[in-house]
Amino acid sequence: MDIITIIKAIILGMVEGLTEFAPVSSTGHMIIVDDMWLQSEHFLTKHVANTFKVVIQLGSILAVVIVFKDRFIDLLGLRRHRNDSASRLKLTQVIVGLIPAGVLGVLFEDYIDEHLFSTATVLIGLVVGAIFMIVADLFGSKNPKAQTVDQITYKQAFIVGLAQCLSLWPGFSRSGSTISGGVLAGMSHRAAADFTFIMAVPIMLGASVLSLLKNWQYFTVDALPFFIVGFVSAFVFALISIRFFLKLINKVRLVPFAVYRIILAIIIYIVYF
Repeated sequence: MDIITIIKAIILGMVEGLTEFAPVSSTGHMIIVDDMWLQSEHFLTKHVANTFKVVIQLGSILAVVIVFKDRFIDLLGLRRHRNDSASRLKLTQVIVGLIPAGVLGVLFEDYIDEHLFSTATVLIGLVVGAIFMIVADLFGSKNPKAQTVDQITYKQAFIVGLAQCLSLWPGFSRSGSTISGGVLAGMSHRAAADFTFIMAVPIMLGASVLSLLKNWQYFTVDALPFFIVGFVSAFVFALISIRFFLKLINKVRLVPFAVYRIILAIIIYIVYF
């Protein structure tokens, strides 16, 4: 693997890591850099490129697990001496949040893959998602009842789960939809973000593992170094992005990210249309 291929893997991993969990749509950003797949070496066929996207997504997921490792240990009941203040968020609440999008995803997976993955639909998702985020900031509670993720209710978890259904439309952004839904349900931005990241791990991990099992044959000797570099890059940049975002979200809220999404949509429109 030459230096150009390594740089491509690093850049693509960086884009994934920086955008997967921020409310800016990783799909929208991947559209901009997608031409890099087509200009790579002989081994990077369409199927290998799609498998690579799954691999770098796993790097981002690992970053969330590291940031919230204590929380996951408590949720899974693996801590021998549990801290009550750290275990108020229940695994059942996470499951409640996962059910709506999980059910719709299974029912409409083929339709979404066939009809909604296009530049035009992603543009719609970017703009409509941005509007939803602005609405959340304007009409969300100024004194939210759930200041931390430990204070959320089952009703709020379910509302966040319903909001996550919007992210099945490519470009809408899982973080953008769920954080907005949480804020409108009476959660602070930080509480909604924490719940969003925790909830993302099982649903993204499950989808990624299933995809890898279907595409295991593409882990060839030529492609493996490309996968490894991309995975490490996505993990490192996701770790940085998540820690920075969680410190920032209660201060800046969602509107700046919404404005960025609209600018990104304009750029994509100019480039592709």
